[in-house]
Amino acid sequence: MRHRAGRWAAALLLGWAALAPAHAQSAADVARHHAAIVHASYADTLAAAKTMRQRIDTFLAAPSAATLDEARKSWLAARECYGQTEAYRFYGGPIDDKRNIEGRLNAWPMDESYVDGVKERPKAGLVNDRKAAITKKSLAAMNERGGEENIATGWHAIEFMLWGQDLYDDGPGKRNADDFIDGKAPNADRRRQYLRVVTELLLDDLDALVMAWAPGQKNYRADFERRGVESLRRMFVGLGSLSRGELAGERLEVALATQDQEDEHSCFSDNTHRDAVANALGIENVWLGRYARRDGTTLQGPSLRDLVAAKDATTAERTTKQMAASLAAAQAIRAPFDREIVGGDDAPGRKRIRATIDSLTQQSKDLVAAANAIGITKLRLVDPKQQ
Repeated sequence: MRHRAGRWAAALLLGWAALAPAHAQSAADVARHHAAIVHASYADTLAAAKTMRQRIDTFLAAPSAATLDEARKSWLAARECYGQTEAYRFYGGPIDDKRNIEGRLNAWPMDESYVDGVKERPKAGLVNDRKAAITKKSLAAMNERGGEENIATGWHAIEFMLWGQDLYDDGPGKRNADDFIDGKAPNADRRRQYLRVVTELLLDDLDALVMAWAPGQKNYRADFERRGVESLRRMFVGLGSLSRGELAGERLEVALATQDQEDEHSCFSDNTHRDAVANALGIENVWLGRYARRDGTTLQGPSLRDLVAAKDATTAERTTKQMAASLAAAQAIRAPFDREIVGGDDAPGRKRIRATIDSLTQQSKDLVAAANAIGITKLRLVDPKQQ
């Protein structure tokens, strides 16, 4: 089953690594520094999401084109932070555990009529069902109920509420602020309530991730730092799975094959091109042991690249160059993404996306070679076709 909500079972990520004892301390250093980067990037995402909540609250208090535009800008800014954190997935960590935080945060593609009215069905959705409760508990329970495209929560539910359907070739959705004004649109009160509640739920889930990676606690981070080499294996599995299975596969290759707007990641805001860049940057961050924070400071420390370079400088350099090439290729994809995917194979946009897919695919192979260079030989990366 193809499940683009991205909840990859830990059971798919089997395999244990054997590393020479001489490298145990270096592995521990890399794991500790990586944990610090993860915590910092989730904290930055939470801070950006809190700014988004403030802008949304301002909009809901006085809906207008201007306040709606500010709320949209804050969503885009927060997505830049969140996209980089997806490099910490696919190995059974806090985002992918039994609480299903990832499914609530970033599940897609979304059947927008599950939440609110659409052009074809103006009275559809939870917003227009006045018998349906709009609380954090009820929306969490409704997320993916009855089908994986029945998305009720997360970034894309907020995105849909802010932009509405994208029915245009030249840009994103054009939802009118009047949709949130009593007397201007049916159930405007419930639309305001829905946007407010779904935003609060997203902050709750981000806060849980920050706490799971917080220093000095009895939490996932403490366990991750103790595991040393096993934590390195998880890091490699996460990077390889995001590179090939998720980003190159589900997010780019599927849309390229179907040429269907419904298969793009952030389809309401036309932000898919930036999602790809943020994901590619997040992968490079983990490899280099580097993260640029929102306040302008940079965390830099022991990295996977350092460990690999000590054993096989050629493989380390090749992997580093390939990641830079993947990031550059993703940056070359133009908006709107739904125009990039259409046409024949020789269409410029499709060639740009294909170049990104090819680079990410090679990158995943280089990551396997890099892991092998330091003795980590049993990796099982996610294959979307097995989902």
